[in-house]
Amino acid sequence: MDILLTHCAGLDVHQKEIVVCALTSSDDESIQKEIKTFPTLTKSLFELLKWLEEKEITHIAMESTGIYWKPVYNILEGYFDITLANAQRIKNVPGRKTDVSDAEWIAKLLRHGLIEKSFVPSQDLRQLRDLTRLRKKWIGNLTAEKNRISKVLEVSNIKLGSVISDIFGVSGRRLLNQLVEKGFIDRSDVDANIHHSLRKKADTISESLFGTLDEHQLFMIKCSWNHIEFLEKSIDDLEQKIETLLQSYQEEKEILLTIPGVKKHTVACIIAEIGTDMNQFPSSRHLASWAGVSPGNNESAGKKKGAKNVQGNPHIKSALCEVAWAISRSKDTSMSSVFWALSARRGKKKALQAIAHKVIRIIYTLLINKQPFSEPRLAG
Repeated sequence: MDILLTHCAGLDVHQKEIVVCALTSSDDESIQKEIKTFPTLTKSLFELLKWLEEKEITHIAMESTGIYWKPVYNILEGYFDITLANAQRIKNVPGRKTDVSDAEWIAKLLRHGLIEKSFVPSQDLRQLRDLTRLRKKWIGNLTAEKNRISKVLEVSNIKLGSVISDIFGVSGRRLLNQLVEKGFIDRSDVDANIHHSLRKKADTISESLFGTLDEHQLFMIKCSWNHIEFLEKSIDDLEQKIETLLQSYQEEKEILLTIPGVKKHTVACIIAEIGTDMNQFPSSRHLASWAGVSPGNNESAGKKKGAKNVQGNPHIKSALCEVAWAISRSKDTSMSSVFWALSARRGKKKALQAIAHKVIRIIYTLLINKQPFSEPRLAG
């Protein structure tokens, strides 16, 4: 097998230590192998950097399992050509498995150019990715707290949710805030806090607020309400930070906003997860597979069998599915017609993935050509 790299190293990264195998070769093609173990403390990582430089290492490779590779990558980035490998694609042959053998196996694969690089975004995109993922987590927590308040109200036989479509709208929030402050709501409070469009339901709203709310349930509502206010303030601060980081990608942001169903928060997620340089993906099909929206392929002896969908980046996949649902509810887009035609034959889940697959390939084309989206013209 051809040798592509003469000075390379394989790293087997763990929580407390890193096993490094350095492979170097001289002009007479003799291979020198040296294995060394380093702790994962910051000082030790700089010692690892110095040791690799002394060995004149130019390329290193390590697995992308967990989060333990990140501090190593952050320190070694810029000094070496780093290959972050998919752990499933560089599994060692069955047998005696040790940290030393894993590091040596990674180094040998890298030496012969048999490791495909995983996509690692730039530092500013990694920061944006952390923020968008945190926002998604906090939105989930916010929804959980709202559901918890709705549950306590139902348990105490307060039927506000049956009268008002959204108890966390303007009028609902005023009533809940009054409930948290006073512990009860009378008819005068209802008249003073409901929106003008709900005044015709004032009697029904007042009756729905008559329940059996005790001190324990009121305490539960107060706790959730305070948490909701904290989360909403935190999410607002987070979104301002995201907008600040997105200022460097205004052109790409405007292009993505032209796609049906794509809003500003979705744009932030898309840019954070896949970046803006589409040259890192060989084609739109590769990007769709990386995102996990491509159908599986299982063919043998000329027969195609059922296959599971490929697993990819769950964050971009969920964002694409949200876009696909938004497209399905629109009326003036060609992709909406495709969705409902597919859902009639294959079901909504398969139609949803098909639209998500189409959207990610559109994103690839728009970003690589720097052109906004335009609806295709129908023939005739």
